Amino acid sequence: MNFELTDDQRAIRDAFARFCDERIAPRAAAIDEAKVFPRELFDELGALGFFGMRYPEEVGGSGAGLAEFSLALAEIARGSMSLAGAAAMQSLMGTKFLHMLGNADIIERLFKPALAGKKIGAICMTEPNAGSDLSGIATVAKQVEGGWLINGQKTWITSAPVADFFTVFAKAGEEKKLTIFLVERGFKGLVVGREIHKMGVWALPTSEVAFDDCFVPDSHRLSREIGDGEAHLRKTLAEIRIITGAMAIGIARAALADALRYAAERKQFGKAINRFQAIQMKLAEMATELEAATHLVSYAAWLHGAGLPHHKEAAMAKLNATETAARICDQAARVLASYGYAMEYPVQRYLRDVRFTLIGGGTSEILKLIIAKELAA
Repeated sequence: MNFELTDDQRAIRDAFARFCDERIAPRAAAIDEAKVFPRELFDELGALGFFGMRYPEEVGGSGAGLAEFSLALAEIARGSMSLAGAAAMQSLMGTKFLHMLGNADIIERLFKPALAGKKIGAICMTEPNAGSDLSGIATVAKQVEGGWLINGQKTWITSAPVADFFTVFAKAGEEKKLTIFLVERGFKGLVVGREIHKMGVWALPTSEVAFDDCFVPDSHRLSREIGDGEAHLRKTLAEIRIITGAMAIGIARAALADALRYAAERKQFGKAINRFQAIQMKLAEMATELEAATHLVSYAAWLHGAGLPHHKEAAMAKLNATETAARICDQAARVLASYGYAMEYPVQRYLRDVRFTLIGGGTSEILKLIIAKELAA
């Protein structure tokens, strides 16, 4: 494996680093405090081609690999985890099943505009009693003349309040197996419910979604076979975990940079606090852990791009990167001491937002079980 970035990868990373420094970071605090979806920046990401990076050129994408996408996403997360979360959802889970399974009308009317940021997609899987346990999904789809009636309750649906369409997992057929449907905003029986107020990622809207005899035409059953939903979903889990790791890397970089800057400026007992060994040890540990986590995420993305087995490595990358980022954000707050607790400094936002990465794509406990199972195979 070559650890040197290619010229294209370096150009992608640098372009999104500039976008972060010039457009996202200066507005991150205001976006967070307003608790409003940052539509202007979202649109700008669409204009930059971010949402289409992972898709072929013939449908409006650029055909980049997961490694390139992860480099770009980490830079977005360095500026704002709320924006990064919305961008990641749009680029993968919000649009992937439309690309894989959608008909020509869906591709032209919804998928291609979504790559440009003109339409927003969301995915509906999690339910009040079904998170990590997909078998616990209770939403059902009953076949009727001309389509399906969906009934059920979803929760923790990222981007739901602003979404134009929803990829929905429901049990269908006699054997009640997971099947994928596409529901557009405005379909009768679709109810975007109360917004969930969260500890962090305040500008990333999340809400409940209900389906009350929601009619979905046959053309919007994305699954080509009843019950193929779980198989399609499992194929994407490694990607979800790798990009979540990339977001964690981004916010950890922001926290470390702020800690380094503050430690160089803050003086106690006549000298900058980065001259004291206690602080030096913290900073050294933070930098070392971040470097290791970055390489593990990059390795998992490289394996994916090379077509090699990577499910275990993806789980390891996500587990390590998110737990590392949580520690780094905590240590950064300790370096800043009382100012790490002050709302005027962004470290408090990193502390709140980093926990978002610990949940999506599988909790640390679930990931450990997955890794252990792979090791025993």
